[in-house]
Amino acid sequence: MSAPERPPSLDPVAAARWAGHSLGEASPWLHEEVAARMQDRLDFIKLQPTRWVHWEPLRGGLLAQRALQKRYPQAEAWMSSEQTAQAVAARSAVQGPWWQVARWLGPRIQVGLPPEGQAQMLWANMALHTAVQPQNLLKIWHRALAVDGFLMFSCLGPDTLRELRDVYAQQGWPEPAHEFTDMHDWGDMLVEAGFAEPVMDMERITLTYETPERLLADLRAWGRNLHIQRYVGLRGRRWREQLNRGLMALARPEEGGRLRLTFEIVYGHALKPRPRATVSAQTEIGLDQMRQMLRGNAGISDKV
Repeated sequence: MSAPERPPSLDPVAAARWAGHSLGEASPWLHEEVAARMQDRLDFIKLQPTRWVHWEPLRGGLLAQRALQKRYPQAEAWMSSEQTAQAVAARSAVQGPWWQVARWLGPRIQVGLPPEGQAQMLWANMALHTAVQPQNLLKIWHRALAVDGFLMFSCLGPDTLRELRDVYAQQGWPEPAHEFTDMHDWGDMLVEAGFAEPVMDMERITLTYETPERLLADLRAWGRNLHIQRYVGLRGRRWREQLNRGLMALARPEEGGRLRLTFEIVYGHALKPRPRATVSAQTEIGLDQMRQMLRGNAGISDKV
């Protein structure tokens, strides 16, 4: 059974609006933390990319970009975004002002996607859970990769914000966020998009806050409510006071009365396999496909 074209409760108009929202020159700190944990998984991959793509680098993590450049100092890096202006802004933030020597002596960074089938790694941190058409996005990533190239990604899983969802449910309010996709469904979609050997895992990150105001400030920095049945108008001061009281119910005495909030982080890794020609009485193979079929195996394996 194939997955739906988009998460059933995701509002595509709201998602497009959020994708174009300016973040300035700093990436969300939670995204940077997730990116650092995802980088640990690169220790188990033998392939050293000579060309790699950072998808949505401004949201995914500028510190992560610098760390990956340090890990692959000789590799050509590409920054790609559905909003080109955001990729340009990310490149400027990483390279620094034009008058600094480091800008010209540092690694070359290009905006956009490299020629089809020429990237050895595509890095996409905390992006898929807001994709309007995730299957199409996975196919774009698949086309960008070379044979034996690999995809590394992370996104939010269905257990995210479970405490906040309980608060909203108790008040009889619409959901505070759209539904997030389970890691097993992501594995199925990877295979449908043409990837091979998908490896999925997840972890839960628990954050605690002193006040509802601090909690809500972080949530505003990290995203928006993209649920298609969210509130359609502004709410007043009384609603905000009711929300704060509901959030105080999240306080845990064993944690000093701090408010607790859970985030499920899904990690995925998959390869682009060598294409297989369909066996028939007459088979036609394009030149680009033939080139990919003839390329050698770069090799990816776990460390012992």
